[in-house]
Amino acid sequence: MAEKEYTWHKLAETIEELMIPEQGLLEFEVAGKKICIARVKGEVFACTALCPHAGGRMAQGYTDALGNIVCPVHRYKFDLKNGRNSSGEGYYLKTFPVQVRNDGVFIGFEKSNLFDWLK
Repeated sequence: MAEKEYTWHKLAETIEELMIPEQGLLEFEVAGKKICIARVKGEVFACTALCPHAGGRMAQGYTDALGNIVCPVHRYKFDLKNGRNSSGEGYYLKTFPVQVRNDGVFIGFEKSNLFDWLK
C-alpha cells in the first residue's frame, strides 16, 4: 500500500499565533475547507468542522480529560489522533495531520489521485 501524500497549508507562524487556549477549539477555513483545530496537552490536532452524526459544530464542543473531542449536540466523543468514535456509536470523524515546524504550523490535506483505482 502506498504512503499517503499530502498538500500542506500554512495555518500560522507559531502555535501561539493560532490563539487557541490549552484544551481549546477553534474553527478555521483552509483552502476552502472548514476545519476544527484543537490544542490538547501542547499538541495541535485538526478535524472536520462538523460532527459526522448530526452536523454539530465541533468547535462549539470541548475536549475531555483523555484528549477526545466531544460534539456539542449529542456528546459523541472522537479520538483526535485517528478520528475513531470513542463513545461507541460507530461514527468516524475525519482528521488531518498537523506539523509544527521551524517555518510554521501546517495542516495536510490528502492528495487525491483519480487513477488510484487502476492500481
